[in-house]
Amino acid sequence: QTRSLLGVFEEDAAAISNYVNQLFQAMHRIYDAQNELSAATHLTSKLLKEYEKQRFPLGGDDEVMSSTLQQFAKVIDELSSCHAVLSTQLADAMMFPITQFKERDLKEVLFHKFFFVCLDHDAAITRYGRLSKRRENEKIKAEVTEDVYTSRKKQHQTMMHYFCALNTLQYKKKIAMLEPLLGYMQAQISFFKMGSENLNEQLEEFLTNIGTSVQNVRREMDCEVETMQQTIEDLEIASDPLYLPDPDTTKFPVHRNLTRKAGYLNARNKTGLVSSSWERQFYFTQGGNLMSQARGDVAGGLVMDIDNCSVMAVDCEDRRYCFQITSFDGKKSSILQAESKKDYEEWICTINNISKQIYLSENPEEIAARVNQSALEAVTPSPSFQQRHESMRPPVQSRPPAARTSSTGSLGSESAALSALSLDSLVAPDTPIQFDIISPVSEDLPGQAKTSGQSGRRTNPFGESGGSKSETEDSILHQLFIVRFLGSMEVKYDESPDVVYETMRQILAARAIHNIFRMTESHLLVTCDCLKLIDPQTQVTRLRFPLPNVVLYATHQENRRLFGFVLRTAAGRTESRQTSVCYIFESNNEGEKICDSVGLAKQIAFHAELDRKASEKQKEIDRVKEKQQKELSKQKQIEKDLEEQSRLIAASSRANQSSGEGQFVVLSSSQSEDSDLGEDGKKKRESEA
Repeated sequence: QTRSLLGVFEEDAAAISNYVNQLFQAMHRIYDAQNELSAATHLTSKLLKEYEKQRFPLGGDDEVMSSTLQQFAKVIDELSSCHAVLSTQLADAMMFPITQFKERDLKEVLFHKFFFVCLDHDAAITRYGRLSKRRENEKIKAEVTEDVYTSRKKQHQTMMHYFCALNTLQYKKKIAMLEPLLGYMQAQISFFKMGSENLNEQLEEFLTNIGTSVQNVRREMDCEVETMQQTIEDLEIASDPLYLPDPDTTKFPVHRNLTRKAGYLNARNKTGLVSSSWERQFYFTQGGNLMSQARGDVAGGLVMDIDNCSVMAVDCEDRRYCFQITSFDGKKSSILQAESKKDYEEWICTINNISKQIYLSENPEEIAARVNQSALEAVTPSPSFQQRHESMRPPVQSRPPAARTSSTGSLGSESAALSALSLDSLVAPDTPIQFDIISPVSEDLPGQAKTSGQSGRRTNPFGESGGSKSETEDSILHQLFIVRFLGSMEVKYDESPDVVYETMRQILAARAIHNIFRMTESHLLVTCDCLKLIDPQTQVTRLRFPLPNVVLYATHQENRRLFGFVLRTAAGRTESRQTSVCYIFESNNEGEKICDSVGLAKQIAFHAELDRKASEKQKEIDRVKEKQQKELSKQKQIEKDLEEQSRLIAASSRANQSSGEGQFVVLSSSQSEDSDLGEDGKKKRESEA
């Protein structure tokens, strides 16, 4: 009966544990939601306070809106404080009691040691029942009896405490359920009381005024939308003829006196020997340059210099309204297609006007009206490129100064204001500005002379060295910096940092005037031999600057991220004149670090050159000493040979003197024998001899 009743109590405790766990999870969700609400309210108040610090491009300075949001931020901040207090009260009054009941009381019952004590008692009874009747051992019997006594006593005591905990659990269950709910309700009542104190009559009046303002703004918006809708309808009616791709030229006359033109054109690109493709881009004229801008680009790029160019209508087999622009030297040409006949004729007239440099005059439209009497034919006469260039080029003194460049990938200033800003003592007027880095596949890098190791060798566009050893492999210094190329231009002098400062000013001014924001990012590698601009994607060397040719480097006086250096190179292959080009960069780090690195590289290279010269001088001295030693050894050998020869001659002369008398005696005796032997004996003796 006891064990059956105990099973009922244990089943009830398990059910209580399951229900309390679910209740605990629900209350914990309330507590988490309240914490999240408190944090979100505080964040909202913080963002409303920071509204006046925001700089909206179209917002302007709206003091009424800022003050209103500040008032809302103050009220929401008070509400956030109330929510924080509510979170603290929920933690103390609701979560703490149920957590204590769950972690302490339920675990005491569910994980009680009564079960293990019963197992120990059963094991003691089993050992006692195994005592032998025949061979009684008093010592073993006493030990088993003591074990049974101890286990029974421990089981009885544990059982009484366990039953007491089970009975007490019925009361604790009621307390654990009611106390958290009581704390929750008291916390909510306290929160509502604090809210009612904060939401006073003054705040209600403020909210009423804000509601009225919102309704006024909504009415203004509705009126503005209605006005815009009416404007849209009027524009649709007025613009209906313009929707046609080729409008009637009688209704929309062609403007032939333009010196500026912008619009979409289709450019012809060759894809093979006989095949071609067309690409649609936005084209516009800027001074004497034809520019194009692809979709998504922040600025346009130079297509062609159209000063003194030739433009004419051409017949394409598959396209209408095509015209061709050819540079004055005939080396570059582009075939473009307009969308309509009107655009087609206007583009031809505009480029024709620009090619005559009418845009440089004070009244370009009046001059264009006089010189474009034959513009209806839409053809520009072009007898020859050289003759057209010579005949249409105005005298140099008659042209106003303009700092504009016509090289590919670069853009210069076309206004006299920029030229007036330059200092003639440092940078010559009409100096081209290079804004892009030339591709590494070009054979001749402008402003950079080929070194002895590079002469006659084309740069590999794939970055491969052809098995040759890297020129910077043995360099002591290797430092890599992330830089962005701003531009370069030729300078007069390279002996003062003012040259770098003036070049920076002109390049930044030209970029600001023409809205050029795109910059080419590269890796600048500083070694003891050279400076290299490396493509971060392909690791191809874009430009190489020999370190001995870098004669000057400096950092901007205010913006420390700007730095530049002057490179002294030969002007070309055939000219021996030295030119100086200033290159300007922007780095992620301070430019002084890069300049210090370049200075360190030059010092290392200088000391290496001194060591090399000293080593060569020492080798020359060693060679002279070795040569002298060889000559001395050779002289001693000659003297020794002469002494040996003199000794041999003296010895041979003494031998000849001593052998003269003996020879005489032998000869006389032999003559006597020969006379006795006769003729046959003489022959025999001669043969023996």
